[in-house]
Amino acid sequence: MISEILQYIDSVLWNGFLVYIIIITGLFLTIKLKGIQFRYLFKSIKLVFTRHDNKAQGDITQFQSLMTALAATIGIASIAGMATAIISGGFGAIFWMWVVALIGMVTKYAEAILAVKYRQVDKRNQMCGGPMYYIEKGLNQKWLAVLFALFGSLASFAGGNMIQSQSISEAMHELFHMPPIVTGIILALLIAGVVFGGIRSLGKINAVLVPVMAVLYITGGLIILGLNFDKIPAGLYQIVHQAFNGRAVVGGFIGASVMSAIQMGIARGISSNESGLGTAPIAAAAAKTDVPGRQALISMSGVFFSSFVVCTITVLVLAVTNVVGTLDENGQILNGASLVMKAFSLVLPGGQWIVAIGLLLFGFSTILGYSYYGEKCVEYLFGQRLLLYYKILFIIVTFIGALLSINVVWPLADIFNGLMALPNLIGIILLSSIVKSETKAFVSLLREEKSKS
Repeated sequence: MISEILQYIDSVLWNGFLVYIIIITGLFLTIKLKGIQFRYLFKSIKLVFTRHDNKAQGDITQFQSLMTALAATIGIASIAGMATAIISGGFGAIFWMWVVALIGMVTKYAEAILAVKYRQVDKRNQMCGGPMYYIEKGLNQKWLAVLFALFGSLASFAGGNMIQSQSISEAMHELFHMPPIVTGIILALLIAGVVFGGIRSLGKINAVLVPVMAVLYITGGLIILGLNFDKIPAGLYQIVHQAFNGRAVVGGFIGASVMSAIQMGIARGISSNESGLGTAPIAAAAAKTDVPGRQALISMSGVFFSSFVVCTITVLVLAVTNVVGTLDENGQILNGASLVMKAFSLVLPGGQWIVAIGLLLFGFSTILGYSYYGEKCVEYLFGQRLLLYYKILFIIVTFIGALLSINVVWPLADIFNGLMALPNLIGIILLSSIVKSETKAFVSLLREEKSKS
């Protein structure tokens, strides 16, 4: 009953106006900034690996900031989330995820520019930034900033925490028959050991975990695609065909309309790359950077790595292995992490271990990233006096998430993501003139640097 109610609210939120607002915002910024996500994509990727403003103001390096953001983006949503999108919306879902990612890059760019421009230092001498600050300081709309911080703190428990612990619990049960309660206890203890270390501790851990887990998962996926190279064209055809024609009922699993493909593609795409949600700019605000535009380009690259690399590999692996519609021993349709593990194991001996380890590292680092996001939202709302209680509650929710059903946690995450995105998107649109002026100054700076080199 609860899952049905949540799925209904999820459908209402993501099947209408929110989808249009996200797309319109991206298109509006694309036109206003003259397609900066296309003109400077390669520059943004290059900056990730070459730019180091370690002497600039900030708490963590630009690379650590991106890794913290990627820890929350290249995560469960890129693996288990894409499987749930395919089951609910068909292979066409990823086509619409690509579309929203293309325009989402500029949204993420705008978020980061505003986050760095309006950031401030708190009483602990740490950077504070994100939508709540640029909405309040840039628009003078405290109530809208409070709404974002409220929904952001709730989203840290749902999409940032419970989804990860549920997927990890599912993978551990699939591999070791480990009871969810045991997984929950272990995860809670591990998270407790890190969340009290602050953003500097998170930045250092994610700077190691994220590259390792990304290389491991991407390599495994590419090997599978290489061994099934002849099936990739058919997989791509499925994606494009189902994006515009929907999917019929096949082999016992549900059919999907074009609208459901669009809905799932955008919802899971936003969960994966976070464009427009407003979470990633909280990490961007902590970065050591000389000008807002520099960090904005670096943040923008995260959408490319998440949506066009990891998510695409996941979906193509599901397509070439033809596992969608497979039933488990209980006669239930395989979904989420279990479905991806099945796909990997069919081609690579022990391939399920790649997914399991990836899920463990992805999920763990995502929980860490969202603990910081939620902490900053709570700090904005209540100051520092409630931070200890937030961290304790966050650890408890990690345990609870491991015990919940996939049909509860995903709709819950989508709902809070949507509610969080609304005030952020309003803020970005109303502050777009600031983004444009900052971009103009930054582009001039890049030209000066190029002429001197």
